This record gives sequence, C-alpha cells and structure tokens, in this order.
Amino acid sequence: MTTSAIPSQVEPIQAADLSTLRLAMVAHRFQKNDGQGRVNYEVALAALQRGVRLTLVTAHCSDEIACHPNVTVVKVGREGWPTQLAKNLGFAYDSAAWIRSHRHEFDLIQANGFITWEPCDIVAAHFVHTAWMGSRFYPYRGFKPYQLYQRTFSLLNARWEKLAYRSAGKVIAVSDIIAEEVAALGVSRDRIEVILNGVDTEEFRPGPADRAAFGLPEGVPMLVFVGDIRTPRKNLGTLLRALPHLPGVHLAVAGAIDGSPAPEQARSLGIADRVHFLGKTPKVAALMRSVDLFCFPSLYEPFGLVAVEAMAAGLPVVVSRNVGAARSFSDSLAVVDDPENAEALAALVHDLLASPEKRAELAGSALKHVQDVSWSATAETYLRVYQSLRS
Repeated sequence: MTTSAIPSQVEPIQAADLSTLRLAMVAHRFQKNDGQGRVNYEVALAALQRGVRLTLVTAHCSDEIACHPNVTVVKVGREGWPTQLAKNLGFAYDSAAWIRSHRHEFDLIQANGFITWEPCDIVAAHFVHTAWMGSRFYPYRGFKPYQLYQRTFSLLNARWEKLAYRSAGKVIAVSDIIAEEVAALGVSRDRIEVILNGVDTEEFRPGPADRAAFGLPEGVPMLVFVGDIRTPRKNLGTLLRALPHLPGVHLAVAGAIDGSPAPEQARSLGIADRVHFLGKTPKVAALMRSVDLFCFPSLYEPFGLVAVEAMAAGLPVVVSRNVGAARSFSDSLAVVDDPENAEALAALVHDLLASPEKRAELAGSALKHVQDVSWSATAETYLRVYQSLRS
C-alpha cells in the first residue's frame, strides 16, 4: 500500500506530461461547497491547469469548471427520483451506459466508490459502507421503515463497492483508515494509494472573532459543531449529552435543521438556551474564528475535512478515534476513544476550556502541521497517479 501522508512535498509535474491526457471523471458532484464534491472540484481544476482534456460525467458541476474550454460536461442521473438510493441507481445505470459507449475515447476513467456499474481505471475511496455497517456504532439495526431503508442502502452499497474497488487498477484512499478498510475487501495493497484531502488555508485561517454576525453571545465559552445533524453518523447527539456536564458552556451548531432530531434533544436535556442552531451557513471559516473549541465526535468518518479546516482556522480540535484525520494528525488533535461516551467527551472538553495553555499548545501544533496540507498538493498527487498509470 502506497502512502502519501503529507502530499505537499510533491514536486510539480511539467505541463507537457499531461497536456494530451484524455481523462473522464465520474462523480455526482464537482462543487466547492461539498465534501466529496470539493475533492473532485480541486482535482478537476488542477487537471485543467495542466492542459488535460477533461470529461465530467456528473449530475452537478460548478459553473467555473463547466465553462472551461477544455471541459465537456455529460449530465446523467435521475435527480427527480424519490430517494437517494433510487438516485444512485439511476446515476449508476446512466453512467455505465455512457462509459460503455465512450470508453475507447479516454486514456483513464476515474470514479468515486460505487457510482457506476462499469469498471474504472481509478476509484477514489471516500467511504467504505462495509466498514460502516460492521462498526459497533452502526445505528440502523432495527425494523422501523427508516432503519430498514438505511440498512438496505448500506447492504447494497457494501456489495457493489467491493466490485468497484476490486476491479480498479488503482484505488485512492483519503486516509490510512480507509486504505485498511479497502484492503480488507480483498484489494491488494500495492493497488492502494493514500492521498489526504487538502484544506484551503486562505479561507480557513486564524483571524478576529465576530460572534455578533452569528447572533452568538459574548463572554461565554463557545464550542462549535459543523456537519450533518439530520442523521446520527456525525454524532451531534453525544455532544449534546455532554453539555449538561459542562455548565455555562455554549454550543454553536452549523448544519441543515429540517428533519433533525437535535433541537428536540436539546430541549429534552434542558440545554436549549445554550445550543445555537445556525442552519447551514457558507461562513464556516468566520464561525470557526469566533469560538473557543471545535468538537466532532463522529461515529465513522473516513477523513474529517471539517476537522482539518478547524485546525487551519487556529482552533483546538476534539475528535473521536473514528475520525480518519485523528491518525494523520495525532499530535495535533485531542482524541476521545469512545464517541458515545458523553462523560469522557465532557471531561476532555472541560480540561481544555480550563487551560488556555493547553488550548494554545494544541492549536499551535495543529496550525503548524496543517500548513503542510493544501488542495494544490492533494491535486498534484492525484496527477502523479494519472501519470504513473498512463506511462
């Protein structure tokens, strides 16, 4: 298994090396404000800067990429279908039909996990459903309709992702944890390369606080959580259960609220006056600069881009052991072993809030190490993979 733990040290590729490469990338999204979509966005931009002739098979693409003269956008998928599973199946069917008709036109085809029925030269592994299902924290083991749907979604994706990873010439894993999980599916380690996701250090950087911009109270200890709060995987629930053990501490939550059980949980715990639900905000970097501590006790997190962004913003960061970045930046994060142990999480947060010196030390270490990881470095390493497979 090839590991690229800190990809910023990679030397740039000469433009001529890739100027005639014909590359197709198959992904649901090429967008800056999306997790996997952000990786696709950055790699696509870097490829275009190298003169690559790029075809994007996708349902969503940002205008700045779609309008590039070297880009062909092929819109596929059934975005009007009622569930995410149905949409994924529609996308897989349409993209497979397109690949079968056009494979001969390309030097390389890259996909993300299971996204198409057709084998691809490169598959980027951002998530391993088999590992998530096998986790003791997997929450969908009951027989209520929503649990049955989620379990069916996981089971089918677990089956299909094995075919996608095993048939790929190269699998790019976003963390060492994901690389191990892909290897456990039967992929030989010499076909797996670890390329960490990058961070935008111009957007996410230390700076002045502005709590008033978010309607947050001044003069109180403030935590922040950023992520999906409608499903349990990101695990806001444990952080809410920790808050009664942290009197006087407030929590800002950035994430879409519709359909989330979190506001009701906060009310039932008697902490609603200390939890500030901000909805989904494009001003995450400014929010991070306005608080004291970032908390992200995810139950299963392949990498944890948002945690690395918090590091770049100069925040001390608390994560669970299950966050992929916890291994790559182990000396720069405070880590709780059991993501469901609210008391242990509260104790760790309390110790950090009680010690400005500890917080400063942790934030300083994080800021130092995260400067070595950039989107340009991540994309450069992807380009090296393309070059190696093309040679």
